[in-house]
Amino acid sequence: MNAWQTLLLAWLAVAVAMALGWRWQQRRRNAGIVDVLWSAGLAFAAVLLAALGGGAFAPRLALAVLGGTWGLRLARHLWRRVRGDGEDGRYRQLRAQWGDGGWRWFVFFQFQALLVALFALPFLAVAGNRHPQPEWLLAGALIWLLGVAGEAIADAQLARFRAEPAHRGRTCRSGLWRYSRHPNYFFEWLHWFAYVALAHGAPLALLAWLGPVLMFGFLRWLSGIPWTEAQALRTRGEDYRDYQRATPMLFPWFPRRTRATRSES
Repeated sequence: MNAWQTLLLAWLAVAVAMALGWRWQQRRRNAGIVDVLWSAGLAFAAVLLAALGGGAFAPRLALAVLGGTWGLRLARHLWRRVRGDGEDGRYRQLRAQWGDGGWRWFVFFQFQALLVALFALPFLAVAGNRHPQPEWLLAGALIWLLGVAGEAIADAQLARFRAEPAHRGRTCRSGLWRYSRHPNYFFEWLHWFAYVALAHGAPLALLAWLGPVLMFGFLRWLSGIPWTEAQALRTRGEDYRDYQRATPMLFPWFPRRTRATRSES
């Protein structure tokens, strides 16, 4: 089985999982399961491509461990939110437009399966790296560690903030959230550069750049920041508008002082 056939197999497996996820959300009216399956599907694709790839052992091992761990950590984090908080506000808004009609949601879930295959292309490049260089493998591991650790810290800080009843209707401005409105997205994007480093020297190394390029595009303009901020404005109003004025959108930097931040200091 060549690399492209392995990618096709991964896509088919994730498509089946997404069909089951669609059935699950039809019964429970909670489309957030699609994010859990997307993350778990990429973890599965990383491990499968690493196991069946034709490259050297070291980059394939790194891909299986790093890609698998990243995807499963994210899937576990998202599953806790789906199970404990009900349907995400972004999907509630979409449900208000689409209703519960099965075919639209089915197409949506299957589109996510195609995105898994697209985002797995960097993994394919790593799995085919026959001549890895130790310094690039080390760089990949360090980038991965920084990205995943930063995302996990941001997720934990936000979860602690939301757990306090007194914070209902307010915006988290502590920790990493003081320097970026979406530090979890920033570190998620950063993590994809790990596979660029792991694929250095591979015949399909350029495919690895699709990871950070596509992730930036989706986060900045499509499914990430626009949806999240629209929901935040609906639920937090002027508090979030002030946060927008004070805090950089994605790349961390020092916040500007606004009326609200001056009153808090």
